[in-house]
Amino acid sequence: MTPGRSSLDSGYDSARETDESRQPVIIAALRSPICRANGQLKHLRAPDLLAPVLAALVETAGVDPADVDDVIVGNAVGGGGNVARFAALQAGLHVTVPGITVDRQCGSGLDAIALASRLVASGGNPLFLAGGVESISTAPARANRNDDGELDFYSRASFVPPQFGDPDMGVAAENVARGFGVTRERQDEYALRSHRRAVEAARAGCFSAEIVPLNCGGKMVDSDDGPRASLQASLMARFPAAFVPGGTVTAGNSCFDADAASAVVVTSLKRARTMGATDGLLVLGCDTTGVDPQYLGIGAAHAAGRLLDTHAVAARDIDLVEFNEAFASQTVACLEYVGIDPERANLQGGALALGHGYGASGAVLVTRLLAQARSICSAEGQGPLALAMISSAGGMGTAALLRYSRL
Repeated sequence: MTPGRSSLDSGYDSARETDESRQPVIIAALRSPICRANGQLKHLRAPDLLAPVLAALVETAGVDPADVDDVIVGNAVGGGGNVARFAALQAGLHVTVPGITVDRQCGSGLDAIALASRLVASGGNPLFLAGGVESISTAPARANRNDDGELDFYSRASFVPPQFGDPDMGVAAENVARGFGVTRERQDEYALRSHRRAVEAARAGCFSAEIVPLNCGGKMVDSDDGPRASLQASLMARFPAAFVPGGTVTAGNSCFDADAASAVVVTSLKRARTMGATDGLLVLGCDTTGVDPQYLGIGAAHAAGRLLDTHAVAARDIDLVEFNEAFASQTVACLEYVGIDPERANLQGGALALGHGYGASGAVLVTRLLAQARSICSAEGQGPLALAMISSAGGMGTAALLRYSRL
């Protein structure tokens, strides 16, 4: 670990012996439907989104609810009060199971999984539920209290001190588009492909097994509502610049805000085998880094690049890539910076089509990777190598390197 860097190197190498009690592995992953904010899930608060996912996860993995060592949950715009603990109790976990809520804005869900993995690597054969949740629909109004006691409401928190610049996300996406030469045409093309892939995947039932249906106002919501089958290139071209006059970032090549929850079971390889788990994602390493806040969208690329260097893995050797598509400009820029052809990423669509649930999105990436790895892995042989990447407000990025394995 070096200054300004948060990393995990589990030391796993299939060619040499490893301490199975310290090797983190993800053995189950589920998520809620991802729905537009103020839409189908607008009446569910963050614990209401997360608790059913946690309950289903415990049942799916065959975990005794009293055997969970901790619940680690990412959340960005909630009302506080430790949503992890609240949702754990609402899910029926034993009162002795604690909870901790972490905030690295958009990266919170992936960082929660990274934190759980680091705790496993420290020893003791623990078992964690880790992930993220965001109910943008029910996020509380926020205000600073002025000297006279009056409330000054604001739409978003400041992410960095003023002298560093604190651009809105869309403005930062324009900065990345200009700085990395990502044209409007490429952004529109990428966004349209994301929708088409997500629509095709949904029709093929690729999301069904990972989604936990939610009851919202007496209606069961069991599918994502973002992917648009009718979206065409001609419509994409008509969207005006959304954030900077004359810019290239539009509503069409940007994600939409969404309500969502996702979580995974993280434990040691030794404990997973004792539990009878048959497969999972070995967590080979995680890395988080900071970048210039003016180009905050590029954070994931720096984290992923260092992570791959640490593990001597070439970008061409990555089989599955899930990147949080907050904006098409940053997605294309980050992937190409790392050396990954954007065509190879998000094979079943991403946040441009599905939506961005802030604190949940990083965990959704891992859930999607496990589902895809299971679908393509043969009964024998080395499983696919996977990479999850997400950039965060304030100029940060987190990446996780994973290997699917039969246990």
